[in-house]
Amino acid sequence: MSASSALKFIPRRSGSRGWADHSWLKTYHTFNFASYYDPNYESWGPLRVINEDRVDAGTGFGLHRHREFQIWSYIVDGELEHKDSLGNTEIMKRGDVQMTSTGTGIAHSEYNRNKKQQVHFLQIWALPNKSGLSPTYYNRHFTDEEKRDKLVKVVAPAGSEGCSDERNASGPTPVHAALTMYASILSPKSTLKHTLAPTTTKALVHNIMRSGYRSPSTAASDKYEDGGAMVQLNSGLILEEGDGAFIQVNKTSDGSREIEFKNVGERDAEFLVFEMED
Repeated sequence: MSASSALKFIPRRSGSRGWADHSWLKTYHTFNFASYYDPNYESWGPLRVINEDRVDAGTGFGLHRHREFQIWSYIVDGELEHKDSLGNTEIMKRGDVQMTSTGTGIAHSEYNRNKKQQVHFLQIWALPNKSGLSPTYYNRHFTDEEKRDKLVKVVAPAGSEGCSDERNASGPTPVHAALTMYASILSPKSTLKHTLAPTTTKALVHNIMRSGYRSPSTAASDKYEDGGAMVQLNSGLILEEGDGAFIQVNKTSDGSREIEFKNVGERDAEFLVFEMED
């Protein structure tokens, strides 16, 4: 950690993530999930799951139950059908962010009804800041144009400014956790700067594997033709597609809380930024 910065960056390389190929489902796990376990990756603040999933055409996750989690999907490509025990049915497409506050319990399914196209999405889980909530469902949409060379707040704490509790509305999706998520599509050679909030104690950056799927076993020999999307952080750390970085905030430091994102590749870089409080 430099004297001028309050931030420490810890890389989470794509090839070291948990990984599974179930034929119909190809998935990466940033944190412990299913049969993947590493004591170093149990959680980060309220975050418990970041799964980057690709589900084949005509397949999906059957009806299953959850409780006491905040679960949301960020659709990268394709279409994903959501059905739940509240009576909601939704076909989610690129740009959609769908939030389920499972509360006291909800059953849902996620299925790719498209017969030709795979769906690529991130599923994210966080612990709520209170238990016993009534199950609720929200859907939001953010265009590529909105995210172009900007950080757009797509998830924010419920009740915060501009965060509506309506099922479908503009603005960020409400989450019952001390967590904010931003999304960006950064053009080649472009730079963004973002200062973490004074109350933020942890952050995380994830560079989405947008240019195509690579398994850990073939990543070294199956590089994207032009290197793929690469985001350089102000620490000098370069995140290739699928890579992430945990960010620790030194709460006693007077140093800068600013993160600089620079696209040093030849493709658009689509990435997510999470800000959290312990």
